[in-house]
Amino acid sequence: MTLRSNLAVGSSRWAVRRAQWRALGLSDEDMTKPKIAIVNSSSNLAICFSHLDDIVPPLKEAIRAAGGVPFEVRTAAPSDFITSAGRDGRYILPSRDLIVNDIEVAVEGALLDGMVCLASCDKTAPGQLMAAARLDIPTIVVGCGYQPSGRFRGEHVDIEEVFLAAGHVAAGHLSLPDLTEMSDNAIRGPGVCAGMGTANSMHITSEALGMTLPGSTPVLANSPRMWDAVRQAGARIVAMVDEGLRPSDILTREAFENAVTVLLAVSGSVNAIKHLQAVAVEARCDVDIPALFERLADAVPLLAAVRPNGPHFIEEFEAAGGALAVLKQLSGQLHLSARTVTGQTLGEVLADVTVADEEIIRPVDRPLGRRPGIVVVRGSLAPDGAAVKRPVDDRGPSRFEGEAIVYPSRDTALAGLAAGQIRAGHVVVVAGLGPRGGPGMGMASAVVFALDGAGLGETVAVVTDGQMSGLVNTGIVVAEVSPEAAVGGPLGLVRDGDRISIDVTARVVDLLVPDDVLAQRRAGFRVRASSGERGWLSIYERLVTPVAEGAVLTEAVPDEEGKAR
Repeated sequence: MTLRSNLAVGSSRWAVRRAQWRALGLSDEDMTKPKIAIVNSSSNLAICFSHLDDIVPPLKEAIRAAGGVPFEVRTAAPSDFITSAGRDGRYILPSRDLIVNDIEVAVEGALLDGMVCLASCDKTAPGQLMAAARLDIPTIVVGCGYQPSGRFRGEHVDIEEVFLAAGHVAAGHLSLPDLTEMSDNAIRGPGVCAGMGTANSMHITSEALGMTLPGSTPVLANSPRMWDAVRQAGARIVAMVDEGLRPSDILTREAFENAVTVLLAVSGSVNAIKHLQAVAVEARCDVDIPALFERLADAVPLLAAVRPNGPHFIEEFEAAGGALAVLKQLSGQLHLSARTVTGQTLGEVLADVTVADEEIIRPVDRPLGRRPGIVVVRGSLAPDGAAVKRPVDDRGPSRFEGEAIVYPSRDTALAGLAAGQIRAGHVVVVAGLGPRGGPGMGMASAVVFALDGAGLGETVAVVTDGQMSGLVNTGIVVAEVSPEAAVGGPLGLVRDGDRISIDVTARVVDLLVPDDVLAQRRAGFRVRASSGERGWLSIYERLVTPVAEGAVLTEAVPDEEGKAR
């Protein structure tokens, strides 16, 4: 086998590498074997990652048994609930791209032959998929599981319910002792949030793309099924190197369409839109992910309703067959010729699959509904699109028109709510949180949850260029508005009292202000030269592309409109 890791014998690079690796205990025979990176985004800061270090030893053993040599490499390990404390949560999205570059430096710098990526919290799976696409070496992404949830006074409780409940405490509708007790019981072990949030959505998406072993997502962390997937990945990655099966063989236009179809069928996280677009950009695949969501929205039935979208738990979804069962039910709407990390086509993978529970994962002729849970809206307020997460049932409004009340940050919006400024009928505009405006795309979820806690969740709407929790399902929330306010997008021209119209069914969000008034405002608008941030956020601000393009880092500096020059 010809391996890129096998340097010319006798060369200076071979000699110093041999000296380093011999000191690590490798033999001369090992030097000629496939060298596999175990990408471990581990951290003791969050329970999401706390089990990953224990996964590495059996994975190394499986790789060695298959004839490879494993090398563990580390990356950043961001957690939405921990890393969001600093800079108003603006490190969260940029951390995804930091992971990509961490992997590039370690794996490409060492010229390793393949990767097994341990995916956990929200940004690790998309970051690892982006890196796989960029490096284009054999890669398997392993979803390392969801956390077991707890009980609060006889009822299910998980981390997202704690997050939502905090807004009720601020409004005086829940006591601090009750919130504390919920917090004590919400998480009973390691793994990602136990719901159809961004982490589980991206693990399922990775399987739908063909980059994860079939039948391995979602999975309870540290369960026998997770350990089986780990061992299988260790054996399979060495064979993939031998076969030369690369991400470019798998991450095709057809694979991305399959992934969007699955996300619509399970009403996954709205954050998956920008993450999938980012993977497509790194894969050099000319596909418009938001446009795919628009085109497929009415064609894909809702087959599963996992909390908070519906009544079922992620454990029930896994037991019913998980992502593989959803793919089976959708097989008539998928590109079955798409390849997977097994070396088989998707059609071959699905040939003998059965669905364990067709009440949890419905067939297409008996769906839970046909109204899309992930909706891309456009209009005069969002010419390049925005994302809306809808409930899977018919609760809550689908249309809203009201007067804007504008805030420049999450904290000012929360202060305005506390001061009684926000009333029923308002459209709460939180502007300046986009990738460049943040910089780093601020989180606006706390505003939505606080409004819900104040009893305004169904009587106001929220429009923002920031991002939301993947589980937001309260009222009408239009997020990730593009172009963002900081680069002159219409959202930055909204003033208190302007009327905004939202029609989710028609997929339109409009600013009802005369053109001549907007022209006057636009003439006086000046793009901010710099936020004054230092470090990673400064680099991100200068290089990030618009969210509609995946909010990836470009090699060129964006111009005043946020486009890459």
